[in-house]
Amino acid sequence: MLKTRYILAYSLLMTAIVVASNILVQYPLSGQLAGIALGDLLTYGAFTYPVAFLVTDLTNRQFGPNTARKVVFIGFVVGVALSFVTSSPRIAIASGTAYLAGQLLDITVFNRLRRLSWWKAPLLGSIFGSVLDTAIFFSLAFAPIFVLIGPNDDFAIEWAPILGILATDAPRWISWAIGDLSVKMLVGLVMLLPYGALMSVVRPMPATVPPATAR
Repeated sequence: MLKTRYILAYSLLMTAIVVASNILVQYPLSGQLAGIALGDLLTYGAFTYPVAFLVTDLTNRQFGPNTARKVVFIGFVVGVALSFVTSSPRIAIASGTAYLAGQLLDITVFNRLRRLSWWKAPLLGSIFGSVLDTAIFFSLAFAPIFVLIGPNDDFAIEWAPILGILATDAPRWISWAIGDLSVKMLVGLVMLLPYGALMSVVRPMPATVPPATAR
């Protein structure tokens, strides 16, 4: 019963993060910073989605990779279904594909490194997962070659200075991808704080995680 409650809580958190991120990724930041147009660099979704890796890692730590995959799949099914209502079909497809690939890679990396220092598994898992997630999502969501899954976003494919400051121009979604990945890396580091703080509360369950892996 306790495990079921935890899984339900993790699944609800995951679903909320996926849906919120799919909505927010459609809105570039407004304003400027040091002369840089933030809309050329980031969307609001970059700040919410990395929390999904924290949820996955806590589930993996407590119940093992099989349960973590179940939470990821629940978040995938419910989150993507709701995303078709709250965002465009192309964003929903891109998000679902990237989310599934990135989270499953995070679970694999985390599980291989869980015997090492406490911070290595969550940090490296989120880094590898974020790189894959970012590459898949922004390509499917905005690259003109994938127009078959939805109309192109004129603002996203418009050419602008890379990161808003470089002399070289590229489609704006390239800068979004670079900015998004940079924020994910930063948030991945910040997420070590709540992960470390919760380690004494969210402890590996003996029935699902071998005792040697409990840290």
